[in-house]
Amino acid sequence: MARKVITINRQYGSNGRAIGRKLAEHLEIPFFDKDLLRLVKENCGDLSYKELLKLDERATGRWKYPVEDAWQMQGKYRYETMNDILFEAESKLIRYLAQEVPCVIIGRCSNYLLRNVPEHVSVYIFAPFEDRVKRVMERSHIGEKEAAKLINKIDKERRYYYNYHTDASWSDMSQYDLCIDSSRFTMNEIITMLTGLYLKWESVPAPGTGENE
Repeated sequence: MARKVITINRQYGSNGRAIGRKLAEHLEIPFFDKDLLRLVKENCGDLSYKELLKLDERATGRWKYPVEDAWQMQGKYRYETMNDILFEAESKLIRYLAQEVPCVIIGRCSNYLLRNVPEHVSVYIFAPFEDRVKRVMERSHIGEKEAAKLINKIDKERRYYYNYHTDASWSDMSQYDLCIDSSRFTMNEIITMLTGLYLKWESVPAPGTGENE
């Protein structure tokens, strides 16, 4: 039986991950982001969590491997790279979680993987480039040029990863149930909107109206 799942794709610097975490805390349901790597580690050989982080949400490049460590070039990965192995392991886990627990899942093509699950809502969090630059500067304590370069780099990686594995377009808003410009609303206002989606299934108070606050 499918559970109630909200998936969130996000532009880098849009605050999508923080929104997802707070939403999960408010709804009192599990939150899955990079911790998915710890859960799939047993299916990825002897790689450490640190090594898996290098592969997370990164697709294999056409001309070179995205991680040029010696282990990536081992013969056993000649026909299927670790990036693809990790994606398959995460995909199986995401589908399993959607059947077992209500949860919030960040990125990793989860909206596409669960597109046929009835009790699933897909969300895309975005914001103007200038707003994202300011946010990244503040949270990472870096300059404007460095922040802009980092945003472009990570967005490019996420876009390529999504397009590579789904044959769809990461930023095509028509594929999501709800798209939110995080610069136009407070965190609580966004959580209220997303809680409203969840209320189709459960009776959960909006932020500031119940014990969860």
